Amino acid sequence: MKTKTLSIVIPAFNEAATIHLILDKVKKVKLIADYAKEIIIVNDYSTDDTKGAISRYMEQNKDMDIRYFEHEVNKGKGAALHTGIAQADGEVLVIQDADLEYDPEEYNDLLRPIVGGVADVVYGSRFKGSNPHRILFFWHSIGNKWLTFLSNAFTNLNLTDMETCYKMFRTEHIQSLSLREQRFGFEPEVTAKISRIPNIRIYEVGISYYGRTYEEGKKIGWKDGFRAIYCILKYGLFRTN
Repeated sequence: MKTKTLSIVIPAFNEAATIHLILDKVKKVKLIADYAKEIIIVNDYSTDDTKGAISRYMEQNKDMDIRYFEHEVNKGKGAALHTGIAQADGEVLVIQDADLEYDPEEYNDLLRPIVGGVADVVYGSRFKGSNPHRILFFWHSIGNKWLTFLSNAFTNLNLTDMETCYKMFRTEHIQSLSLREQRFGFEPEVTAKISRIPNIRIYEVGISYYGRTYEEGKKIGWKDGFRAIYCILKYGLFRTN
């Protein structure tokens, strides 16, 4: 029987200090249903030693299926995801940030509805369930919930966390989309476009969240929130391809 594979797409920008830690966590995960792991790292022209850190890790962990790609200029998280998604060979794909805000141990929580044959897409919600959630910024959480509400109004979904990093797809569906957003507009764009696939089955499960402060390296800011609103209107209201 052919082994199925989960493609783990990791966009990385200036994550030299933590990339080995997240890869260690990915390595330790034992996936359900005997799924294998394919790790796709896209270095978005980091200015620190991210490339060196990844190279050393790959040399020390040759038993892991890691594929490395890099951009010659900084293009943004969305562009790095486009590169990684296009290269994925697994039947299922999940997005994994290179920081430590999300726990790879929870891949199986997202994978279970897909393995069970009831879901095509699973979002990991930071606002559901009883898993640990670091308490950080009030206005940031209000902004996330408001963006999710606005997105839901145009997609007719009832998500609780549209902006979550943890999104898992049957690879054929995510690769069928024409994705354009180069930076943090990726989340509302992919949500709008995936919702329009006929008969798509979207689920949501609660996940943990170990958020970072800006001093610890968090990169998203208020300008990205305005871009998200623009993208919700562009791809939701005006249904731009």
